[in-house]
Amino acid sequence: MSVPFEITGTDHLGFVVGNARQAAIYYQERFGFTPVAYRGLETGSRDASAWVLRQGKITLVLETPLKPDHHLNTHLARHGDAVQDIAFLVDDARRAWEWTTGHGARSVRGPEVREDAHGRVLLATIATYGDTTHTFVQRDGYRGVFLPGYEPVAPTQPVEGAGLEFVDHIVGNQGDREMERVARWYEEVFGFHRIWTVDDKDVSTAHSALRSIVVASANERIKMPINEPADGLKKSQIQEYVEANFGPGVQHAAMYTRDIVATVERLRRHGVEFLEIPDTYYETLLDRVGPIDEDVDVLRRHGILVDRDDSGYLLQLFTRPLQDRPTLFFEIIQRRGARSFGKGNFKALFESIEREQARRGNL
Repeated sequence: MSVPFEITGTDHLGFVVGNARQAAIYYQERFGFTPVAYRGLETGSRDASAWVLRQGKITLVLETPLKPDHHLNTHLARHGDAVQDIAFLVDDARRAWEWTTGHGARSVRGPEVREDAHGRVLLATIATYGDTTHTFVQRDGYRGVFLPGYEPVAPTQPVEGAGLEFVDHIVGNQGDREMERVARWYEEVFGFHRIWTVDDKDVSTAHSALRSIVVASANERIKMPINEPADGLKKSQIQEYVEANFGPGVQHAAMYTRDIVATVERLRRHGVEFLEIPDTYYETLLDRVGPIDEDVDVLRRHGILVDRDDSGYLLQLFTRPLQDRPTLFFEIIQRRGARSFGKGNFKALFESIEREQARRGNL
């Protein structure tokens, strides 16, 4: 199904956090994001503060409510620090809102024009799974650093970027038997199409399993795996997420780099913690995936996973959860032609996560 608007990319990921100023320092010092804009008491915003950070084409917006009756407090109390909004850059925000709400989406905020000396931006927001939203952002050549109402800021110390370039995909975890409904919603509301799927026969360990459908926009600049738990002997990491998050939500954002080894070396040097992959994974790596350009010993040292499909291969690894709840984490990914999502790595990934679950007493 074609739609009368185009999504040209991910505009930003909107986080709700308990302390935006401190969270901004964390993402700056650990992941190499540069603070570029701010909105808060000093700019006339009395109810919430927000810090905008950027690396490559990836923009994070960290927002904290400043008053007890602010609507974001409900999200914060229920989910903790989390991604609340996946914002799409579109050619026509009004048409996107009209089409999606006319095809079953619930409106959160109708089309709204914001203007300042740098130009105008048109915004509109709809609800998706759980308490997550999608904001349509139409910039019309806006020249400001982010949005009207934000003032530019500069880092107080040099920032070493990690080589992260853009959002490759964003994963949403659902409750049991909810995946198919959510995937159909994206097909019917956005005109997305399915590009990849796995079930519990493909992805399982001795203890747990998952099912996943990946939906994508027509130009495939937006790719969204939709996961649900599958029956297993013990609790899967998808079920653990849904319970810790008290409902569906964004499990992780995958960020693309063109040199994963250099990126991971920088991130580790700045204190980012990754899941541990056993050495045995690498003993038969080349037998499974064939020849690759990377040194297997270097991949082993960093715990980088490799998988191949008909188009090439990919390299990926996953951080530990970014906060106390076992919910949100990041994936670092480099594609050498591959268009898939690492099905061959899911078993190793699940086993690594299960070791973390056991430490938390949640397996």
